[in-house]
Amino acid sequence: MAAAAMEGVAVTALRSVTKRVFQAAEKAGRDANRVRVVAVSKTKPLSLIRQLYDAGHRSFEWHFIGHLQTNKVKSLLATVPHLAMVEGVDSAKLASHLDRAVSAIGRKPLKVLVQVNTSGETTKSGVEPPACLDLVKHVKLGCPNLEFCGLMTIGMPDYTSTPENFKTLSSCRATVCKALGIAEDRCELSMGMSGDFEKAIEMGSTNVRIGSTIFGPREYPKTH
Repeated sequence: MAAAAMEGVAVTALRSVTKRVFQAAEKAGRDANRVRVVAVSKTKPLSLIRQLYDAGHRSFEWHFIGHLQTNKVKSLLATVPHLAMVEGVDSAKLASHLDRAVSAIGRKPLKVLVQVNTSGETTKSGVEPPACLDLVKHVKLGCPNLEFCGLMTIGMPDYTSTPENFKTLSSCRATVCKALGIAEDRCELSMGMSGDFEKAIEMGSTNVRIGSTIFGPREYPKTH
C-alpha cells in the first residue's frame, strides 16, 4: 500500500514538474520541447520507474552524473553496457581513460558533457571556466570514441545555484561554440536541479536533472 501511494505521488509530481517546465520556458520565450527533463531515479525501485513510464515519461537512459574516478571507468562501462552519457568529464585524464575504455570494448561513441565548476567551490569537481575550452578541444579532437554533447554544472549542496552560476556556464558555451564553430543550439547546457530548475530554464538550460522533487529523498540501505 505504501509503495503504491509513493508511486501515485511520484506520477503527480512528474506532471507538476512538466507543467512548471512549460511555464518557465514560456516565460523565457523558449520552446519547452527543447528542454529535456531527466528524472533522476537513483536508489528507486523498478516498479516506480515503470509507473512513470505508464504515465507518459519517455526520457529513460543510463546517465552517470557527477565526478567519475579514472579507476572506475572500466567497471562502469562493464556493469552498465547501455550507458548513454557521462555527466560529466572534468579532466583530460578522465576523457582519455574513457576514450580508451570505449575503444577497447568496441561500443559506439559515448556521449559526454564537460563539467564546469561554476561556483568556484574547492570541494566541487569540474574544470575551471577559463580551462573549459581546452578540455572541450581535447574531447573533440583527441578522443574519437567520445561524442561531445555540451556542458554541465552541479549546484550547491542544497541543490540550488545562483544566476551567476548559470551565466558562467552559458558564457562558457558561447566561448566554446565560437572557437570551434559549433552552433549553440547543438551544444547542451545541463544545469538546474530540483531546487532551481525553473531559473535554469529561464537562463538557457536544455537539460534539467530532477530527483527529489519527483521521487522524494534518496533511500539507501541501512548499514549495521
